[in-house]
Amino acid sequence: MAREQLEVLSKLDAAKTQLYHFTAIVIAGMGFFTDAYDLFCISLVTKLIGRIYYHVDGAPKPGSLPPNVAAAVNGVAFVGTLSGQLFFGWLGDKMGRKKVYGMTLMLMVICSIASGLSFGRDAKAVMGTLCFFRFWLGFGIGGDYPLSATIMSEYSNKKTRGAFIAAVFAMQGFGILAGGIFAIIISSAFKARFDAPPYEVDALGSTVPQADYVWRIILMVGALPAAMTYYSRTKMPETARYTALVAKNMEQAAADMSKVMQVEIQAESQKEVQAQNGQSYGLFSKEFLSRHGLHLLGTTSTWFLLDIAFYSQNLFQKDIFSAIGWIPHAQTMNALEEVYFIARAQTLIAICSTVPGYWFTVAFIDRMGRFTIQLMGFFFMTVFMFALAIPYEHWTLRENRIGFVVLYSLTFFFANFGPNATTFVVPAEIFPARFRSTCHGISSATGKLGAMVGAFGFLYLAQNQDKSKADAGYPAGIGVRNSLLVLGVVNILGFMFTFLVPEAKGKSLEEMSGENEDGLETKV
Repeated sequence: MAREQLEVLSKLDAAKTQLYHFTAIVIAGMGFFTDAYDLFCISLVTKLIGRIYYHVDGAPKPGSLPPNVAAAVNGVAFVGTLSGQLFFGWLGDKMGRKKVYGMTLMLMVICSIASGLSFGRDAKAVMGTLCFFRFWLGFGIGGDYPLSATIMSEYSNKKTRGAFIAAVFAMQGFGILAGGIFAIIISSAFKARFDAPPYEVDALGSTVPQADYVWRIILMVGALPAAMTYYSRTKMPETARYTALVAKNMEQAAADMSKVMQVEIQAESQKEVQAQNGQSYGLFSKEFLSRHGLHLLGTTSTWFLLDIAFYSQNLFQKDIFSAIGWIPHAQTMNALEEVYFIARAQTLIAICSTVPGYWFTVAFIDRMGRFTIQLMGFFFMTVFMFALAIPYEHWTLRENRIGFVVLYSLTFFFANFGPNATTFVVPAEIFPARFRSTCHGISSATGKLGAMVGAFGFLYLAQNQDKSKADAGYPAGIGVRNSLLVLGVVNILGFMFTFLVPEAKGKSLEEMSGENEDGLETKV
């Protein structure tokens, strides 16, 4: 049987959209802008780093990162992100959302700069320091996931909560877009100043020092948006739901929200607060398992499967575009031209599909619901993956390459107007306040485990299968085709596991989590 909701929480659920909602979206969203920039800008410069540090004088082909080094450079940030999601998710429930919110951002600022300053006498040392700093960069990024999602869900009203949380996550699209645009600008600027004719072999000559500046600048610029919002984060009040339901300080919760919402809120008596917090079962209790075990399985499994597909596509789209000839062969370009073409491809995909997909979710999530959007996204991702993979030789023909790019873009559109957004939103809505950040951290960390499978596994699969099949006389890109087939199957599994995830549209957080239900207290 449901109890009457605390006044401060009912006021939050019924609040009209106000300035503080948009302020919170910007403050939290700039963290995700930085997250996406930092995570995906590495894909713009890995080929450049390979040319610089693995080039052999007189070699007939440009230098490239060995598969194990490429996987480490791309994937080590995900290892850090996974660790940060678990640690800061737990810390956010123990210490409060606000107290640890600034820590994640400062860690991102410091490590973005440090990544660009990676040092060493040889390639191995430079790659080692780069991986070290990107691990800790990922650690800070990881903390941003559960904290930002939880803070936004606990600030929002129930009518537009999904759109507000999705809007925070949608800033990722602008981060990916900004990374591509900045790489185009910086590579063009350096090329214009230190121009040299195209090379048939990788005789980079005088462009080597300038190329080394380019990748470092691209990585370090990621510190700017995070630094610009650090002060604002430190001034945000603690969420009323944490203060009331976890810290059990109703006077402070009412005072904070009265100031933020500019309305008078009456604090309940301590007796009423204790009644509302009667259920105190633990995270690893049978009670939690019976109430939310399948929900947690649903949020973790769908995020895991989604990130295998999504991050594989994002991190290695340059290899896919190279395989179909949309990016010229490396031997026909110098180092800066290659950065330009890779960044141009990523930017076009972001403009045409990634960014619109995110904002379609923002527009429709509170109308269609999380469940419907997630099912739809997985379904169409599966369709377009198979449409690319099954007739793969057809798409490699020059006259069909535009069609390939269109279908490939649609997989990004329906990832973002689909599970890439909803997997972030739902864990922040369906778990009790005292576990909300922790459960979101567990769900997102499982997602990053999927991203690691994509980063480490599919890069190796694509590169090595392409090499072995090419040696046997098969068409170039056969590894990319097999990877797309596997990702299609992954999306089918994501579609099936979505049925474990409940619909939170139009419901209060307490209604979804069961925190306003009468019942006997369960000991931890």
